[in-house]
Amino acid sequence: MEHKQRAEMPKRWGKPSVLTWILGIALILIIVHGLDRSELTVARLFEGAGRLAEFTAHAFPPNVNRLNEVLIAAFETLEIAVIGTLAGALLSIPIALLAAQNTTPHKSLYVGARTFISFLRAIPDLVWGLIFVVAIGLGPAPGIFAITVDVIGFCGRFFSERIEEVDEGPINSLKVSGAPIIAIVTGALLPATLPSFTATTLFALEQAIRSAVVLGLVGAGGIGVELQTSMQMLLYDEALTIILIIFLIVIMIERLSAWIRSKII
Repeated sequence: MEHKQRAEMPKRWGKPSVLTWILGIALILIIVHGLDRSELTVARLFEGAGRLAEFTAHAFPPNVNRLNEVLIAAFETLEIAVIGTLAGALLSIPIALLAAQNTTPHKSLYVGARTFISFLRAIPDLVWGLIFVVAIGLGPAPGIFAITVDVIGFCGRFFSERIEEVDEGPINSLKVSGAPIIAIVTGALLPATLPSFTATTLFALEQAIRSAVVLGLVGAGGIGVELQTSMQMLLYDEALTIILIIFLIVIMIERLSAWIRSKII
């Protein structure tokens, strides 16, 4: 009995390794150095609190004089996010097939597809927005391209991982019967992965809504342009109206996305 109780006792912390000590010290140094570089002081905190209170005082009540223009810009943001997400999700499927070990035709294509996905994920969507603004000019188009590229990086990774988890029984049966690759993908692979693909795409859409707002700050269209203009002109009451509309859009998309995922799963 005593032996059984002793066996059920949780393991104690072991002695930290040299690598653990090095990583811990490095983390502490990064935090200390970062706080020092931020020049964060009590005086700055009090000064910032005062400015925040000033912003709040000037922001209420919200100004709805330009509500029509703001709503049009908000709808444009929604369009940018939806089009970019759908385009990115659809383009992610063939890339994910190459990036999954059980469906890629060759090891070199697997490595290339994985590297491509990692490259797209490594660059923030704001940087993509700046690149496409330089390439094709201001407006919604660079925002759509930036969202598309960002979604390919997001969905491409999770799509490929889901493909690798699929039961290979039906796939092998179709291969043995001589079915073409299109038949294998549409007949065995997509039915098994569609719920997961849909849920991942909905998560990407939620992220794209927020990204589309930020992309507007660099000239990629949408409500972000309106928000930047209001803040620069110190029209805080108008800026608050825009912020509230952004909040409502994000909440609406999140609730709709959660409802759709619950129905699928």
